[in-house]
This record gives sequence, structure tokens and C-alpha cells, in this order.
Amino acid sequence: MAKANVKEQILTTSVTLLHSKGFNATSVQDITDAAGVPKGSFYNHFISKEALGMEVLQRYLAAVADLGAVLHDRTLPPKARMQQYFDNMIAGNAANDFHSGCLLGNFSTELSNQIPAIRSAMQHAFAAGAETLAAVIAEGQQDGSIGNKMPAAELAAFINDAWQGAVLHAKAEQSRTPLDRFARMVLSNILS
Repeated sequence: MAKANVKEQILTTSVTLLHSKGFNATSVQDITDAAGVPKGSFYNHFISKEALGMEVLQRYLAAVADLGAVLHDRTLPPKARMQQYFDNMIAGNAANDFHSGCLLGNFSTELSNQIPAIRSAMQHAFAAGAETLAAVIAEGQQDGSIGNKMPAAELAAFINDAWQGAVLHAKAEQSRTPLDRFARMVLSNILS
């Protein structure tokens, strides 16, 4: 196996393990065993488990950005973009039977007080997500499809916060019901 493939195998395996089991509950040995590589290979590619955690977070955020690409599709009305985005995010959670939740939320709960670099990356990710939503909300406010006149940035931050709560609830219930309720309330009430 070529070195690049070993690193990719470790990263791919780590995304799955850290997302499902958590950062602290997953050892380097767990990762290398699941990846089918020697433990020394881990340290050839990552200086620490924390460095791996940062790469896993970046990989996860790239996948979430792919799900959110619809938010930039100006051929769709703002609320339709948000509906598709929520549908994509709900489908992403359904794909793992609601067991894993959101890696960003999981890492926030588990690592915010442990690894400052990861906390900083998560703060940036939350802010960037809210900024994207705020732009869509502002567009809807301008065209009249979103009647709520609260500042778009405040609405977007609230929506992100509510999403994280809905994901936690869906994980506990192992059901899409909290996520469907979230989308329905946001689109029908908060952004009406």
C-alpha cells in the first residue's frame, strides 16, 4: 500500500470511528487496527491524535459543505434552498441511523475544554455556517419570502443552535422526528 493510501485509510477510518465512538473513547490502536495498518504508520502521517482530530474535522466540514452547496444555488428561491439543505442534512443523519449525530456538535461537547485548536476550528465552522445561512435569510427578507424582520445573522445563529439541539435529540431518540420538527418549525414559523 502506498504511503498516501495509508494516510487516506487512517483518515477515512478515523472519521467513522471518531464520529461514532468519540475522540476520547477511540485510541490510536483502535484506529490503526480498524484501518489495518501498523501503529507506527499513524505516527508517520500524524504528529499526534490531536493533529488527526483536526484533519478529521476538516474532512467532515468539507462533507457538510457539499450538503450545503444548495444554499448557494440562486436559481432556487431562498426558502426552497433552505428546505433542500435541511433535507440533505436530515438524510445525512438518517444514513447512520441517527447514531452518530453531528461531529461538530460531538467534538464541541467532548473537546472544547481539551484542545484549543479544535475549539477554535469549531468556532470558525459555526460562524461560517451561520454566515452562509444569514446570506440566504437576508435574500429572502429582501424578496419578501421571509417575513421575519429580525437581523438575518441572529436568525441564522439561532437556527444553527436549534439544529444542534435537534441533532442531539434525534441521536437520543434514534429517530428523525426531532429533525423533521426542526425543519418544519424553522420554515413555517421562524422564517415565515
